[in-house]
Amino acid sequence: MSERRILGADELRRALTRIAHEIVERNGGAADLVLVGIRSRGVPIAQRLAALIEQHEGIAVPVGSLDITYYRDDLTRIAHAPIVQRSDLEADVAGRTVVLVDDVLYTGRTVRAALDALTDHGRPRAVRLAALVDRGHRELPIRADFVGKNLPTNATEIVHVRVTETDEVDEVVIEQPEDAA
Repeated sequence: MSERRILGADELRRALTRIAHEIVERNGGAADLVLVGIRSRGVPIAQRLAALIEQHEGIAVPVGSLDITYYRDDLTRIAHAPIVQRSDLEADVAGRTVVLVDDVLYTGRTVRAALDALTDHGRPRAVRLAALVDRGHRELPIRADFVGKNLPTNATEIVHVRVTETDEVDEVVIEQPEDAA
């Protein structure tokens, strides 16, 4: 496998800053916002977005997390005994604008599962989607409202978002199998 870096730490930070500003602008401020990260890397990205919004707007935006494992339509394919983590949605989502946050938007199936999981926690006024990377290849009619980087890929490539909170580095790389090169 060979890797090619697409975003370094500075580019990733700038992309998140831009997304945070776009979220506030589209919402007409930070009031009634809830950011919900899709586990696993969507959670630290959502936390960073909330910190940026608070820094610029002076309003603390609640951040929650969703584990979508049991909502996936490919659960039997991904693992015999999947590891399930806890969803943490302490903020009430009913009547508020929820921004689902994910690291990579690909087929749209993860987002579909997240929407199902979210409705178990209440009925938001609106749901928006923020993705650090949109790599295309959608299988469902889902599109991100806020995107850090549009990254055309082919089906053999794998996009990895690495964040310091879990990976000790901030970067986005494309991994390409040697036989596909």
